[in-house]
Amino acid sequence: MIGLHNLKPQKGSKHRKKIVGRGVGSGHGRTSTRGSKGQKARSGDGSKKIGFEGGQMPLIRRIPKRGFNNQFRKEYEIVNVESLNKFESGVEVTPTSLKQAGMVKKAKLIKILGVGELKKSLTIKVTAFSKSAIEKIKSAGGKSEVIN
Repeated sequence: MIGLHNLKPQKGSKHRKKIVGRGVGSGHGRTSTRGSKGQKARSGDGSKKIGFEGGQMPLIRRIPKRGFNNQFRKEYEIVNVESLNKFESGVEVTPTSLKQAGMVKKAKLIKILGVGELKKSLTIKVTAFSKSAIEKIKSAGGKSEVIN
């Protein structure tokens, strides 16, 4: 019968911690299993910075850097006016409906451009419009609303 009084770990599951640096007679003295000399033998020098190449000039510093990368840029997904003819007349077109129709990948920043002709009157609510797109939507009898 198994009880708390007779439980013991499985054979080979418990290992004695290696004790180092306790004299030559222990077998793990003097260099304490670190070998002799070198970066990994020193105290505190075992880990290196990301990209460190052993003192050689790192790749990230060797390659030329050009231009400017604006981390605050806005990248719009573009939809042309002619592709909005896919929707029923009188429908409200939103970023989620554009995503469901497969016209955009993310329903975030979307800009409607005035390429082609719009034949249906739609209410379109997206982040941005071009001037020609606004004119074509109005001439088709629709509305364009900017959302954030």
